[in-house]
Amino acid sequence: MLPELLQKIELYHLLFLIDCHFSETAKKEGCLFCKGVLHQADYRRKPRGPFKNLPEEYQKRHSLCCSCENCRKRSLPASCRFMGRKVYFWPVILIVMALRQNREESYSTGQLMRLFNISRSTLKRWYQFFKECFPQQPQWQRIRGLIPTNISNHEIPGSLLHFYQDHFNDDRLSALIQCLIVLTSEGNFSVKIDGFNVHAKDG
Repeated sequence: MLPELLQKIELYHLLFLIDCHFSETAKKEGCLFCKGVLHQADYRRKPRGPFKNLPEEYQKRHSLCCSCENCRKRSLPASCRFMGRKVYFWPVILIVMALRQNREESYSTGQLMRLFNISRSTLKRWYQFFKECFPQQPQWQRIRGLIPTNISNHEIPGSLLHFYQDHFNDDRLSALIQCLIVLTSEGNFSVKIDGFNVHAKDG
């Protein structure tokens, strides 16, 4: 079951390693504004999710700060754990939407509220965002050409996760991680999962 993945420490460990790769790659590219050297300046997010007592390092948002005195601008590398400023972990949002958009057995709003302890208003905002806003964003437009045409914009992101489940022969952990990578990096990265280690490379 997809919700059970959110109780596995391995999920957060793998996503943390991937985010470390994103951060290191961004650091090598230098400041977006002045090409200066970037320093690590992570901060804690206290994200919401069903996993209890998650290690503190997994709850920190990777962040970079320019070392140049006349710049000092902060930049945020891509992240498979955090979706913008949303307070819930990205995999929580993805799984909730996948359960809602499951063609065979869709979960009702009430079921999702009870299962994940999420308010009706929060779920409504997520539904509206993925139905009306996300398909129009440049990020999704760039991803659109990388995935099969039978994946409908109106069923994103659930349909994309279901596609990867089929691709990975119902290996839900690999499917979830690959889906998050595609949504986050716009297809610019790929990973190989070896046990509980991640080998990431430019796509």
